[in-house]
Amino acid sequence: MISLTLKLLLAHLIGDFLIQPDHWIKDKEEKKHKSKYMLAHLLIHALATLLLLQFNLSYWKGLLIIIVSHFIIDLIKINLQNPSNKRLLFFVDQLAHLLVIAWVVYLYEPYSLAATNVMSNQVLLTVIALLTTTVVSSILMKVIITKWELEEDINSASLEHAGKYIGILERLFVFGFIALGQWQAIGFLLAAKSVFRFGDLSKAKDRKLTEYILIGTLLSFGLAILCGLGYNYFSEVISN
Repeated sequence: MISLTLKLLLAHLIGDFLIQPDHWIKDKEEKKHKSKYMLAHLLIHALATLLLLQFNLSYWKGLLIIIVSHFIIDLIKINLQNPSNKRLLFFVDQLAHLLVIAWVVYLYEPYSLAATNVMSNQVLLTVIALLTTTVVSSILMKVIITKWELEEDINSASLEHAGKYIGILERLFVFGFIALGQWQAIGFLLAAKSVFRFGDLSKAKDRKLTEYILIGTLLSFGLAILCGLGYNYFSEVISN
């Protein structure tokens, strides 16, 4: 099962990412099913899949399902796509392709996803820890930080919600480092952030912006460390 899954996933990555130039994508978006690159795209998928399956024709039904579904999914995507939903449809499109691959693997090598495994204590703990590290921590920080509002840090030139996403990413990194026991990597991350923030700090007219940034950084790292430590502690409790 694992071997077949890996081969089909690799074929998908080759066809959808490695061998699909930007001008192919643009042409498909403009001409839709009339684009000559739509056929080329499907042929590459078919050839990559056949090559990785070593031209084993016993998988012909699976190959047919993958190619036909790929055409239908891509066609639906490019017909529904507009500037406002382009990013969302990209992820929906990829998820749909992966589900088809999972279905094809199941047809040849049936597997089961036991509810007991999906709803195990370890899985539930991981979901809770990730939600706390990302969403819950963002709300907590917003509640605390909005006590102060500085013009210097509310700049129209900044990317929309960039600070929120940067905070989520840095907390995920810190959480991951703690879960893996790589504490030294947290120091590297903190140093890297300090370097990138140096420009803002050096341009500050007074110490208020420096204090504001330090409070936000320490809060973010502190919450992530607490989540990481809590995750490790309860993981040990569960395993025992």
